[in-house]
Amino acid sequence: MSQIHAAITAVGSYVPDYVLTNQELETLVDTNDEWITTRTGIKERRILKEPGKGTSFLAIKAAQNLLEKKQLDPAEIDLVIVATATPDLPVAATAVFVASEIGAVNAFAYDLQAACSGFLYGMSTAAAYISSGRYKKVLLIGADKMSSIIDYKDRATCIIFGDGGGAVLFEPNEEGLGHQDEILRSDGIGREFLKIEAGGSIKPATVETVQNKEHFVYQDGKTVFKFAVTNMADVSVKIMDRNHLTPADVHWLVPHQANKRIVDATASRMGIEEHKVLMNIERYGNTTSATLPLLLSDYERQFKKGDNLIFAAFGGGFTWGSLYLKWAYNS
Repeated sequence: MSQIHAAITAVGSYVPDYVLTNQELETLVDTNDEWITTRTGIKERRILKEPGKGTSFLAIKAAQNLLEKKQLDPAEIDLVIVATATPDLPVAATAVFVASEIGAVNAFAYDLQAACSGFLYGMSTAAAYISSGRYKKVLLIGADKMSSIIDYKDRATCIIFGDGGGAVLFEPNEEGLGHQDEILRSDGIGREFLKIEAGGSIKPATVETVQNKEHFVYQDGKTVFKFAVTNMADVSVKIMDRNHLTPADVHWLVPHQANKRIVDATASRMGIEEHKVLMNIERYGNTTSATLPLLLSDYERQFKKGDNLIFAAFGGGFTWGSLYLKWAYNS
């Protein structure tokens, strides 16, 4: 019997209608379009403005887009994983609500939190479930409403993040396509450099924590940049070496959209030509768990069956990794 690989067989996505441009940000903080574009590559980002709608809304929309394109009965789904750093509620998993809302009545569901590496870690998890032979259809969603935890008076963070959601379906493949290899890493040294100070079990919410804006994202940009450039590149080069892949063998680099300079540095270390590097940061900013599936959705028509894709991500914590996948279908 041939080995079971876990392959992506469908993708879906959703971004909110509201576009927050660099020009609008100029009216909120001391910045300008040239400064933002030069340092990040971002021109605009999408924001979920409607009251009462959270990450689950983005996840549901992305999942429904996938289901419609695939013409899939949601009752066939075995498992729903939602990678997110901004769950709807502190306790009840967002994925459970999403599964119910999309009609995945036979699935179990849970959330996965690894900051900007969440979707990459989720790919590993979904692939393990599939390759075990226990489940046939795993729906992995990456979604974040980053605007809910951003201080729009903080220039260091408000220019970077946006809202969005993306989804992929993993299914068994016996042609050798799909998940091939992965290198996942983490280091608790990063805990102090990218975080939300209050609202957790160490420092529960109080009137003072709210007044002090301790429920918004804080980032030490220089430190995060340094670690991200080094670690994303290191694991991506290592996974190429381990699988005897030359730059010519890699059809596409699918990098987390944190900062164009980080992506460029990673691609340069790998020897990957610019036209093979997937980028949409200029339109969406950093959507955290949603960046990788949004890239897959935007570029899906360019992928060919058998293409070699290298995924790379870096997130708070610190978390990071790289994953090698062979694309399983022609659009």
